[in-house]
Amino acid sequence: MSWLWAIIVGLVLGLIAKAILPGKQQIPLWLTTVFGILGSVLGNAVATWIGVNDTKGIDWTRHLLQLIGAVAVVGVGDMLWASLKGNRRRA
Repeated sequence: MSWLWAIIVGLVLGLIAKAILPGKQQIPLWLTTVFGILGSVLGNAVATWIGVNDTKGIDWTRHLLQLIGAVAVVGVGDMLWASLKGNRRRA
């Protein structure tokens, strides 16, 4: 997978993850993309681990695992970003 494709998929997964999560996330767009890429990698790792990473046709299970990974990474990353951003304001 090329870097451009990874960035596009990361952006799309990150934006979908932000739409799924309740409330407003404070992370910027560039960090949403990075978290989406990390979630995609995490989902691919889980798909490989359970043996569904390469099937005939569209890999719906792998894509669902990528989305679940992106939701998890964006959710945790947003909490970390908010705590770091909050600590900077207090200093």
